[in-house]
Amino acid sequence: MTHRLSRSRRLAVHAGLLAATSLATLPVLLPSTAVAQGYPSHPVKIVVTFPTGGAPDILARLISSNTNLGQPVVVDNRPGAGGNIGAEIVAKSQPDGHTLVMGTVGTHSINGALYAKMPYDMVKDFEPISLIASTPNLLVVNNDLPVKTVKDLIDWGKANPNKLSFGSPGVGTSIHVSGELFKTMTGVQMAHVPYKGRQFAIPDLVGGQIQLMFDNMPSALPMVKEGKLRALGQTGAKRSPAAPDIPTVAEQGLAGFEATSWFAMFAPAGTPKDVVAKWHAEIKRIFSLPEVGAKLQQLGLDPILSSPQELATFQAAEIGKWTKVVKESGARAE
Repeated sequence: MTHRLSRSRRLAVHAGLLAATSLATLPVLLPSTAVAQGYPSHPVKIVVTFPTGGAPDILARLISSNTNLGQPVVVDNRPGAGGNIGAEIVAKSQPDGHTLVMGTVGTHSINGALYAKMPYDMVKDFEPISLIASTPNLLVVNNDLPVKTVKDLIDWGKANPNKLSFGSPGVGTSIHVSGELFKTMTGVQMAHVPYKGRQFAIPDLVGGQIQLMFDNMPSALPMVKEGKLRALGQTGAKRSPAAPDIPTVAEQGLAGFEATSWFAMFAPAGTPKDVVAKWHAEIKRIFSLPEVGAKLQQLGLDPILSSPQELATFQAAEIGKWTKVVKESGARAE
């Protein structure tokens, strides 16, 4: 026997089907909205892959002290293995936007070619947020080394083979590969001495245990101004406004020599797009503040804010560039 539903019963069934259909779509729609409304729900951590005092640490602390997202932002220094230790922590963190990394040219473009085994994928394990700043390195030497120009250094190095050593805050840093690039382009033999951070390398440089270093300008320039080190050249394509009297390495006879350190914010892969967008907007706001801009200029840091896609494109080009340099130098890290 066929039973016919009453009109009121048919309406009730139809309403129930609509409700079920609406509920079925909720898992697709709710997460993004919930994240947008509730993020951040607790303090955000910015992992810095090097010790305190260097450019990445300075930038992270400028962000933490100027962020206005309703929750504290703390800086967590996790140095070691050329930045790989800190970067790995973030790569394997929950992708909810509460753990970010201040990426560097080393952690996100050099190390993949330099290390035989990497604990993370420089591209696949991260969501790019924004480029933040770049800086040339300064070629600085111990005051007792009898050289005043890049040419002097090349001549002295060739006349005294294997008597030069250069320090770095770790294998794979821009400071390390700047030295490797110098060796490749000049034929000067120099021993690389990696340290656990620049704060350990600088005393040896001042004391003469090592003779030179390609240090980041924000940390090297004050030492030069204090007379503790001598600057021979800067590694950018042009002179930095922070040090207009120091010539570039390229203009002193090494055409094409350029080794710029850059710093960028990344989140773990899978971080919601609205969280990435929120941080991109916040970084843009912070680094547009006049007082922050003045601080960067004083330190020799150039703001280079970008979209996430522009950072991804830039990173790909940098990986290609530094892979070539590493292969030509023969440098390796285990």
